[in-house]
Amino acid sequence: MGGFRIDISTSAYLVLPLLLLAFCSYFLPIRWQYLVNKVRQSYIVLVITLVVLFEIATPAFINQYDVRPNRLFVEYLQYPNEVFSMLINGHLLTLAMAILCCGAAAYVTAKYIANHKMASCAVSGVTHSLLSMCCLIAVLLMARGTLGHRPLNPSFVYFSQDALVNSLTLNSPYSVAFAIKNMHSEANAQALYGVLDKQTITQLVRHEAYKSEFISDEIPTLSNDLSFNHGPKKNLVIVLEESLGARFVGALGGAGLTPNLDKFYQQGWGFKNMYATGTRSVRGIEAIITGFVPSPSRSVVKLSKSQHQFYTLASALSQQGYLTQFIYGGESHFDDMKSFFLGNGFNDIVDINDIESPEFVASWGVSDEDLFKQADKELMALAKAKQPFFSLIFTSSNHDPFDIPNGKVSLDDGFNSDNRARELAIKYADYALGNFITTAQKREYWQNTIFLVVADHDVRVFGSEPVPIKSFHIPAVILNSEFNAHADERLVSQIDLPVTLLSLLGVQAPSPMIGYDLTKTYPTQRAMMQYYDNYAYIENDKVAVLMPGKKASYWHYDVKNKQQDAIMPTAELELIKEKALAHVLFSSLAYQKQLYRSYENHKQVKVHY
Repeated sequence: MGGFRIDISTSAYLVLPLLLLAFCSYFLPIRWQYLVNKVRQSYIVLVITLVVLFEIATPAFINQYDVRPNRLFVEYLQYPNEVFSMLINGHLLTLAMAILCCGAAAYVTAKYIANHKMASCAVSGVTHSLLSMCCLIAVLLMARGTLGHRPLNPSFVYFSQDALVNSLTLNSPYSVAFAIKNMHSEANAQALYGVLDKQTITQLVRHEAYKSEFISDEIPTLSNDLSFNHGPKKNLVIVLEESLGARFVGALGGAGLTPNLDKFYQQGWGFKNMYATGTRSVRGIEAIITGFVPSPSRSVVKLSKSQHQFYTLASALSQQGYLTQFIYGGESHFDDMKSFFLGNGFNDIVDINDIESPEFVASWGVSDEDLFKQADKELMALAKAKQPFFSLIFTSSNHDPFDIPNGKVSLDDGFNSDNRARELAIKYADYALGNFITTAQKREYWQNTIFLVVADHDVRVFGSEPVPIKSFHIPAVILNSEFNAHADERLVSQIDLPVTLLSLLGVQAPSPMIGYDLTKTYPTQRAMMQYYDNYAYIENDKVAVLMPGKKASYWHYDVKNKQQDAIMPTAELELIKEKALAHVLFSSLAYQKQLYRSYENHKQVKVHY
């Protein structure tokens, strides 16, 4: 029944322009009627073709993202070359079906439906106007979908904790249109989740950060805690692995496709329970490079107000005399990365155009082997400059459609895979990573360099819960630190990593980051994550999930067994819900008011908390 209401509403919205056109055409001169008919016909053909396109694309989209087409369907249109290459190489059948069906729909509609002549009826202008107004009111009511205070929206028809099941009650054109509408108002987290005053937001966020003191009222989370390393400053290299969920990592109980990463877990500081903040690469970049908490808005990597003077590891380190560099095997402009990085502390960008003689170029860029060979050259050059350096290396081989060089890796005979291409890509990415780290360990720059290997997010989200937490479990391991051969069992978040890295580097400078310095111990363990419009806040084994238009849901999460069970609200859970609300509202507030930046020339105001 809910799906039927959505279909009726969608149909009414699509018919509304035709009704308005018919109303207006009555009062236009005869010589305009030919143009009106052409506009009407073109609109009908366009609408029917788009509806067919959305529905043909839906199965492949669900298979990749576990929901109906949504905002990603629109956002990726900014990158036609990358998307078309991905479709050609990984989804050719779907692309062919879409072209064939859309072409057929356009032809049939243009020939047999759009050209259908409407019967004329001689009525007076008053009668025509009254009938048109009645039809208009009826269609508007159908589009609104309810006589209640608020118009129909997805929360009216959602009935399950499973995001996919809920999205199936919609149709794909409605789902995409609603996502576009939300993209224009998404910055207002209060409209989605509720309201807290600014003072309460600041107090809760500060309290949960467990900093020794806060040194500014202008930048409310700015603090200056002592670093772990009191010796000479060290270099930093971050290897950001594309779409590498814990489910594939043997050291984390996964499928055993990453023998090299498993070895690094034995050698370095391995985090057994690291959780991503989101499901896209820009969300991972946001967390690892800026320490910014997730929100229902797009990542700050893509937002306009954060393109300059937004706090990042690169901006902090460049102020400390570091050379800073981003290395990527694809086009660095993708997802606005180049703009964000150059505007926030990165001195140098190396992308596909700078890779020397790549041996294999895939849909999203050069192979990971080519990327790491270039990275090794860049790191050796940086080391010769006799300045501390920071390099962010972002891989892409483990990205749909999983183009990798032939003959590099193979799956064991007993390994039964439902998606052999993906598993081979994961094993290849690990193979390339292993070669890179082995090479780096022989270089002069290794001796004084901290290496972090971490995933940006899992490959996709599975689960019936509003936020399936186990699908945010990712690998992260720090190499060449004072915590070698250490298995860390704590529940931790991606936003803890940049704080920890600065501490290991020996860089002590004011920072607005609220993540934990994992060289220390804290009274609680926490993580937070955004899954489309749902926001989860985990404290120890308790979880509060905020959802637009619905009451918060509460869960018990067994970190060891990855088991998530719904529980009844308690006073403790209500407090966790308030903390969740404070953090997601802080994200929106800090972005809008530009409160998340480096310590600049303003008067220090010490605020002890």
